[in-house]
Amino acid sequence: MREYLKFYIDGRWVGPDTPKQMDVINPATEQVCGRISAGSAADVDKAVAAAKKAFVTYSQTNREERIELLQRILTEYQKRFDDIAKAVTEEMGAPAIFAERAQTAASIIHINAGIEVLKNFKFEEDRGTTRIAKEPIGVCGMITPWNWPVAQIVCKVVPALAAGCTMVVKPSEESPFSACIWAEVMDAAGVPAGVFNMINGEGPVVGAAIASHPGIDMVSITGSTRAGVEVARNAAATVKRVTQELGGKSPNIILDDADFEAAVRAGVRAVMSNSGQSCNAPARMLVPAKKMHRAIVIAKEEADATTVGDPNGNATIGPVVNRTQWEKIQHLIQAGIDEGATLVTGGLGRPDELHKGFYVKPTVFANVKNDMTIAKEEIFGPVVSILSYETVDEAVNIANNSQYGLAACVWGSEMSKIRAVASKLRVGQVSINGSESDRTAPFGGYKMSGNGREVGDYGFHEYLETKSILGYTPKKVAK
Repeated sequence: MREYLKFYIDGRWVGPDTPKQMDVINPATEQVCGRISAGSAADVDKAVAAAKKAFVTYSQTNREERIELLQRILTEYQKRFDDIAKAVTEEMGAPAIFAERAQTAASIIHINAGIEVLKNFKFEEDRGTTRIAKEPIGVCGMITPWNWPVAQIVCKVVPALAAGCTMVVKPSEESPFSACIWAEVMDAAGVPAGVFNMINGEGPVVGAAIASHPGIDMVSITGSTRAGVEVARNAAATVKRVTQELGGKSPNIILDDADFEAAVRAGVRAVMSNSGQSCNAPARMLVPAKKMHRAIVIAKEEADATTVGDPNGNATIGPVVNRTQWEKIQHLIQAGIDEGATLVTGGLGRPDELHKGFYVKPTVFANVKNDMTIAKEEIFGPVVSILSYETVDEAVNIANNSQYGLAACVWGSEMSKIRAVASKLRVGQVSINGSESDRTAPFGGYKMSGNGREVGDYGFHEYLETKSILGYTPKKVAK
């Protein structure tokens, strides 16, 4: 049984202002596996005060000092790698191998990428007699999700530290263990007191207090579109910057000349990964109408090969994070059935051999129309919807006909055609032919998928203000 009953504020572990505990449920067993304290607005006040005080000195550190700090954090993180991976498996049900090779390893990539960007980042630029300076924005509030619990913290904290900001972090109450270990990493790395502060608790309490706090200069949230809207609403009165990485319903366009079997299999695997709990999962697969039957056969084979079970065993995927999420997925699967989509495989309930745990059957629907609920709403589970198109223009129109615009995939053999399609998609990131992940490429969405960008040098800009200093370089007087 894990217990994290204190918050990390001003370089110390301190008890909550008002004692209140929350249970953390292991989604594989449905049993309580730990407890955390639930914070309040008073705790946020203390953390903000510490961050404001620390900003005075930390904002004046130089590039070399911040690089050295990030390198110390990397060293301490690597020491706790196994602990963090095990925590991720326990708190959100990620299979052990996935927790190690994807969830936990991603943070090392983010830290290294942040260090490399910082080495050459241009904080100042002269234009004639004017200097344009990029300066730390101030105290940052960070609200992070449960689906990539430590990686999403790291991809906010690293650029903020690199920019010279201080911060108050609220991790998800669904997956707080890895976040608490991250706070221990920060402490062990010698992050100056008050630069990094972390409070556990509920979104409507701690998250709302962070978003509305007049002492916080910007807030970054990764989560559902509903949560992002609430954060923006709470932040509006203080006119602080808000960056949001929110929901998605990503299209996966498989062109007629693609390696069809490879594309369909890869598309199914991408949705099943992390039990479907990734905002950029390509959940809408678009195939030429004449190839729908073939897509059904291939997708069924791939989904049926996706094993579900104990995350500490050899299963491909584990459970989804909690009962609420499981019930939402069941509701949406039922909606797909009721609205006339073809249920290819999977469906309602747990896999037959599993009698407890929030496990979902790997599910594929075919002959889906874009106005069906399963094509419009983010399911956030291992559910693929296959839609058909007659022309490439129709495929693009279907892809763009969504309230979301986070990511997309395009598969084909003719690069000019693929690039033309990619240029027409109203999304923040397009993957071509299953391209490898690029941890320096900006990530974020159009439309209801949010605003702002994370990762790489674009991620740095979210934590910086721009100042123009006129007459910084005096004009030379002619003799």
